[in-house]
Amino acid sequence: MNLKKYFIRALHRLQKGPGYTYKELLVWYCDNTNTHGPKRIIKEGPKKKLIWFFLTLLFASLVFWQWGILINTYLSYNVTSSLSIGFKTMKFPAVTVCNANPYRYSEAKPLLKELDRLIDAALERILQPSPGNSSESITPPLDLELWHQIPLVLIDEHDKDNPIILDIFETIQSSTDTPTPKYKLAVKLSTSILSKVPLQERIRMGYQAEDMILACLYGAEPCNYKNFTQIYHPDHGNCYIFNWGMDEEALNSSNPGAEFGLKLILDISQQDYIPYLSSAAGARLMLHQQKSFPFLKDQGIYAMPGTETSIGVLVDELERMGYPYSDCTMNGSDVPVKNLYSEYNTSYSIQACLRSCFQRDMVEICGCGHYMFPLPQGVNYCNNEDYPGWAYCYSSLRSSIRHRQICIDSCKETCNDTQYKMTISMADWPSEASEDWIFHILSYERDMSTNVTLDRNGIIKLNIYFQEYNYRTISESAATTIVWLLSSLGGQFGFWMGGSVLCLIEFGEIIIDSLWITVIHIISWCKGLRQRRYPDAPPTVSELVQAHTNLGFQHEPPGSLPMDRDKEQELPPEPGTPPPNYDSLRVQPLDGLGPESDVEPE
Repeated sequence: MNLKKYFIRALHRLQKGPGYTYKELLVWYCDNTNTHGPKRIIKEGPKKKLIWFFLTLLFASLVFWQWGILINTYLSYNVTSSLSIGFKTMKFPAVTVCNANPYRYSEAKPLLKELDRLIDAALERILQPSPGNSSESITPPLDLELWHQIPLVLIDEHDKDNPIILDIFETIQSSTDTPTPKYKLAVKLSTSILSKVPLQERIRMGYQAEDMILACLYGAEPCNYKNFTQIYHPDHGNCYIFNWGMDEEALNSSNPGAEFGLKLILDISQQDYIPYLSSAAGARLMLHQQKSFPFLKDQGIYAMPGTETSIGVLVDELERMGYPYSDCTMNGSDVPVKNLYSEYNTSYSIQACLRSCFQRDMVEICGCGHYMFPLPQGVNYCNNEDYPGWAYCYSSLRSSIRHRQICIDSCKETCNDTQYKMTISMADWPSEASEDWIFHILSYERDMSTNVTLDRNGIIKLNIYFQEYNYRTISESAATTIVWLLSSLGGQFGFWMGGSVLCLIEFGEIIIDSLWITVIHIISWCKGLRQRRYPDAPPTVSELVQAHTNLGFQHEPPGSLPMDRDKEQELPPEPGTPPPNYDSLRVQPLDGLGPESDVEPE
């Protein structure tokens, strides 16, 4: 019912027309607002009025300019970083150890037989470029089809601006009159041979846990190779992870120091390395979070054979703010790139995203996948027989800045991350005085042999422990909040114009009133335009309402002529009821009544 009355009043207001003009409304606002300045404009003289108008306009412009800067600063979503140090029981990191050589040469030698002969012949051609000095005549013929898959070339850099590329197995025309050019060996070992080998066979050719892990001790508790989880890494073959947290709870560290950490003794069997494939000897290791994939090529470190390597660990926890303050992700669910490393049941990381993105582009452009990364379903690894041009396609894709930038823009950092800062120290191990009995004990525990089967070229000792029993947390917080924004906006408004929130409400009120007057003017203009276009228009709602409430109001039908003024004056007056005479109720003063008055008091 109240809503109906409101609409009826609004309809009457529209038909009645605006009650104020814009000028009257503006004068009313300047006279009644609490903002400093506008009131002086209408109350001062002409000169001061001009000065106050200019000052009010200037300071209002400054306020809006400052507001724009403050709002832009807030919408930039800047963050501040804070560092805090805490103490708590910390989880021991996951430790991944690998051999620098991915396969045992004794197991892979049958597959690499022709490759070895080709490389030996190539080196012989390089060292003895004269055809007469070569021993090619007494060796079996070479498999040049394999050679085209594994190109070895000579680069003549005698002329730096115009280097000449020569095939090693082509006849080299040399003259004793010309100086000997400077050569550089460009070697590219293709993985085409091993890419066709099944995964289980490659795992068998790698170093096994029981052969590589000789001794293990965590704190005061002994451990062995069964406490490690095996994964296959394309660069390093079989890798073993301690405290990965996949099948059981992660181990906690009770105290800092080497006595409460992880101690390992590894055998890398350097004598079984593949020639020309591994130029470095040692163990590759990495510390990382539980349930995360180890990317040893990016974050791993080497441990030298014949040494005891001690690694002190400091923990840094990073806490980033999410959208809109930073472009990070909690679990990778909002990243448009499919994580190919999810087959290992590992958590999201930006390294996994970048490699998955590259493998996706590799499959789309080259038609096959690179052996370094996991494969999508239904895709095969690249090899020279099935995909002859894959090497050139891979090289072009890897050097493409556009594709690299697409992957960088698609992948996101994790919002919460744990980083392990390492302090590394090394010493020779074992010493000359103790190496005999140490090697005897280790050889007996591994092979049950009384003979020494180990040497210092293949033995590595590792000590991994927390250096300090505290952790640092680097967290982000918003540099500007909504409270800061409102406080800054109000401070600028109050400083320049002495205003407050109520002044803004008053300004909003006059804006609404101006819009309402504009609407009334438009409706009135449309109404007048319709009446001029259609003079015989039906009565309006206000006319009908007035006719209903006033019986003397009658709407004249169209075409009727108005009555003459004289006839209108001749009409008799409407009969009416005279007002009652209430003189009898009037009280007269007593002094108005004389003693001889005939009026008797009632």
